[in-house]
Amino acid sequence: MAPLKLQIPWWAKLSIKLMLARLPLGYSAWRRLPIFKHGFMASPEYAYRIFEKHISGLDLPSGFVSLELGPGDSLFSALISYGLGGRSSYLVDTGAYAIEDIDAYQAMADFLLTQGIPLPNIDNSNCLEQTLNTVSAKYLTDGINSLRTIPSASVDFVWSNAVLEHVRRHDFRAVMQELRRILKPNGICSHEIDLRDHLGSGLNNLRFSSSFWEQNWMATSGFYTNRIRYSEMIKIFNKTGFVLKENIILSRWDVLPISRNRLSSEFRNFSDEDLKIATFSVVLEPSDG
Repeated sequence: MAPLKLQIPWWAKLSIKLMLARLPLGYSAWRRLPIFKHGFMASPEYAYRIFEKHISGLDLPSGFVSLELGPGDSLFSALISYGLGGRSSYLVDTGAYAIEDIDAYQAMADFLLTQGIPLPNIDNSNCLEQTLNTVSAKYLTDGINSLRTIPSASVDFVWSNAVLEHVRRHDFRAVMQELRRILKPNGICSHEIDLRDHLGSGLNNLRFSSSFWEQNWMATSGFYTNRIRYSEMIKIFNKTGFVLKENIILSRWDVLPISRNRLSSEFRNFSDEDLKIATFSVVLEPSDG
């Protein structure tokens, strides 16, 4: 039997999330439902595998400073980064979504030990803040405003995994400018981006006009993506001071998953080849300019 998340049609998921998001409950309550969960980073094995994927092939300096954009359900990358030689890390999100259960972070530390990666002893930590202090990590939860508090040219490695597509469209360029500002001249970024809708893994989000989609009550209902297409995103990277070191199309549709006449008019001018790109990854370096 398919997982519950996959059994719900996109239009039903949209309706359910719109209704449930109006209830006065925090994310810790919604996290129990698959349709609201922020990824799988609460699994030590998964979190480690994702971090390793992003640093694979990169020549990070000893004692590097890292920044994860959008850590979501866990701050495991703080432990992983420190264990792999990082000096300190920032974890920046738009809210305090991460689990605070100290046992979960102890499980992450235990897993790293099985990989031959020791950490400072966190057995005596009695809160998440104390655990983060042990590995010189800061958890910042005010989105772009948090990025603005980080010193310029202070970070060696910025990364995100299926996060950039969730940055509000009106903030996207400014977020990239902030990442460029805080990156050291020889720093590097690794981002994996999922351009599919987060309703049915198609392009159903392109059915709606921006005047409707960008409403705050839509953007805060648990399925928002900024709908910036592949070609647009590449241009924004270039215009905000980055050059592409690596650009890999990870998956694409053989045919468009939606009829063109179902698209909102603002998306009909994009080529089929552009719209068919579902997921891709980039490695970015600061440009000289």
